[in-house]
Amino acid sequence: MRILHTADWHLGKRLDFFSRHEEQLEVMAEICQIAKDQEVDMVIVAGDLFDAFNPPVGSTELLYKTLKQLTRNGTIPVVAIAGNHDSPDRVNVADVLARENGIIFIGNPTDEVPTFETEGGFKVTKSDIGFIEIALPQYKYPVRLMHTAFANEVRLKEYFGEDKQQSLQDSLSHKWQSLSDKYCDDKGVNLLTSHLFMLKRGEDVPQEPDGEKPINIGNADLIYSDSVPKSIQYVALGHLHRHQDVGEHQPVVYSGSPLSYSFSEASQQKYVAIVDIEPNSEANVTQIPLKGGRGLVRKSFNCVDALVEWLSENPYKLVEITLEMDEYLKAEDRKRIYQSHDGIIHLIPKVTNDKSAESVSTSIDLTKEVGSLFIDYFKSKNEGQEPNEEIMNLFNEILNN
Repeated sequence: MRILHTADWHLGKRLDFFSRHEEQLEVMAEICQIAKDQEVDMVIVAGDLFDAFNPPVGSTELLYKTLKQLTRNGTIPVVAIAGNHDSPDRVNVADVLARENGIIFIGNPTDEVPTFETEGGFKVTKSDIGFIEIALPQYKYPVRLMHTAFANEVRLKEYFGEDKQQSLQDSLSHKWQSLSDKYCDDKGVNLLTSHLFMLKRGEDVPQEPDGEKPINIGNADLIYSDSVPKSIQYVALGHLHRHQDVGEHQPVVYSGSPLSYSFSEASQQKYVAIVDIEPNSEANVTQIPLKGGRGLVRKSFNCVDALVEWLSENPYKLVEITLEMDEYLKAEDRKRIYQSHDGIIHLIPKVTNDKSAESVSTSIDLTKEVGSLFIDYFKSKNEGQEPNEEIMNLFNEILNN
């Protein structure tokens, strides 16, 4: 059996002011093509389908169209769970129509998917809170999927009951083990999908991505991968945007996001995971690199001409530029920079002319004319750097109006 695992699509995401919708169209089409080329039997999308509780209409349409295409007319089960960026109610709202097309939405950790059958496709033959069993016509054995959509404090109380004396780690471990003991023998493929912060015990806690809503507050919501039952052959995770395996006894994989969504991810190659698996055996995981989207680049320059030349040679990048010069950036240079490239997200000018060693008087001589007082003030706020001609002209213009 071959499974495609992806996560953290963040449809509707912007990079500061810059929309990523066109890139998301491109990478969603790429994921659909990979699923077709790899002839996968099932797809898991492990949360953060959207970037916000109320995504743009275009992003909602993109989600439904992509999932429907992945199902291949309802013959391939596609399971999509809610992440911490998703509204569980919005994820579940299309569930009835979605199931007819082979899409299984899971918004809450308390959700119990009804048993059903698609025309000429697959069957959900068993269901429980946090569990489904699926029969695929091309295999004699079933696939069992334990699922835990993202849960905040309120949702966790619903899931675990009002008594939360046990830690989240212990509670999840107990729930998962109970489901495993009840359903997951070695006669089928056994999987788990969730959207949470999981780590191999003893390893350093990784940083959550920039711009990501944190779910790891003071390590209270940190789950160790040794809490996964040993009967589970593969764990499909979402939340962290870099592809990584945090498994203790089996592959426990963050597939990563399909695009770099912050400059902290600028150097990351993005992937989907392809999992080949059969009952009572180890899963074989292959990373398929994604090529879609505009790459994110952080660079530093000390010359406007060199910067403009590089921007012209790299028109498809989204860039964060630090420009270090010994004088303040002029308006005409700033205009020239922005006219040379449409993907400048941040331009950070830094003045390197070190005049901090010069003593700046801390006393104020009110007998000086106002222009001299402004120069003294400017130097006091900028490590001794004097205002350039452009700044002084602007000051005088304001002063004379």
